[in-house]
This record gives sequence, structure tokens and C-alpha cells, in this order.
Amino acid sequence: MKIFGFFSALLFGSMVQGQDWPNLNRFKEANDQLLLMPIPKDRVVFMGNSITEGWGNLDPDFFKGKPYVNRGISGQTTPQMLLRFRQDVVALKPAVVVILAGTNDIAGNTGPMSLTMIMDNLKSMTEMALANDIKVLICSVLPAYEYKWRPKIKPAQQIVDLNTMIRGYAEEKGIGYVDYFTALVDDRLGLPAKYSPDEVHPNQAGYRVMAPIIETAIAAQLAR
Repeated sequence: MKIFGFFSALLFGSMVQGQDWPNLNRFKEANDQLLLMPIPKDRVVFMGNSITEGWGNLDPDFFKGKPYVNRGISGQTTPQMLLRFRQDVVALKPAVVVILAGTNDIAGNTGPMSLTMIMDNLKSMTEMALANDIKVLICSVLPAYEYKWRPKIKPAQQIVDLNTMIRGYAEEKGIGYVDYFTALVDDRLGLPAKYSPDEVHPNQAGYRVMAPIIETAIAAQLAR
């Protein structure tokens, strides 16, 4: 009977996790706590994947003492972020949102995605933010020569093409474009080992290159 109960609990837990595809529960408690406190006029929410989540883990001083809210979830793609954008960004009433997304889409983490499909999701997040008086900083995808977990995919040129689309959209909408790519890329169109142990996820040195770029962009948006 105890064994049956164990496997029932395991199955139920797996079903619940599978039903929460965008991981809406991940930040629910933290969001609820934030909503009980006064909202800083210069709050910034960082929406993204493991690159955003990892920033808070590897370089916590970047976020410490600032009105920055990290809402990165490892492995996520743009459709997952779009589904949680209202509760993890809009509801927190930030002055600025920083969106860094797209590499996991190219990797096919949640199935095949065209660059147009990725852009559609980025556009939808942007439109939702602007409709709620939130300034938008949309980031270039970081360079990657290959994905160790998807060795058959060759992402380098796709990332270049996607960044061209992101930059063009940002110019069209009059929103901020954050160019991490140019500061990090090597001659293979990849992320060099000095900035990333797996050539996808930044280490402290990589984040320290990124920090002044985003801080300058945030300051410009807050001054508008």
C-alpha cells in the first residue's frame, strides 16, 4: 500500500509539472511578496532563460541593492516566457523590462521554431509591456557556435539573422536594443571560452562584460 501511495504521489507530481508548461508557479510566492511592498519607481524586471537566471547566481552583486527583479528560468523558450509575462513582469509594475530570449528556441528546446515565430513572441511581449506603460529593452541573443545538448544544430548564423531582426524591430518601435553580441562574439561567431565554459552560458567574466552595457541602457530608458 505504501508503495502504491509513493508511485501515486510521484505520478501526480509529474502530471502537475507537465501541466505547468510555462512554470507559472516558479515565482508565484516571490511575486506575491513583492506586491505587498511599495513599488520602486525605477524597478527593472529581467525576463529570460538560464542566461538571465545564471546572472543572479554567478554575479549576485549585480542585483544586490538595486530595484532589479530576476525572472529568468533555465531552459525556457519565448512561448513559455510569453505565457508567464503578465504575472512575472506586468503585474510587478516595473519601469523597464529587459527581455533576453531566443537561443533556446533556436536549440529546439520546446520543438522546432522558425526565426519568424521567435520574433512573433518577442513582439507580443513587447506589445504587452508597452500597453502597460513599461519601457522595453530587447537584447541581442548571445553568440553560440554550437549547443552541446543539440550537436546537430548549427546556431551561429541563425543567431546573427535573429539579431538583425531584433535590431530592426527595436528601431521600428523606438525601443531600446541591447547589443551584447558585438561585445562577446569571437571570429567563429561563437562565445569564446574565456567568457563561457560551455560557450553558451556566461561565466563571471562574461557577465562583467554585459553589466555596463545593460546598465547604460537602463539608465537611458529611465531618463526618458
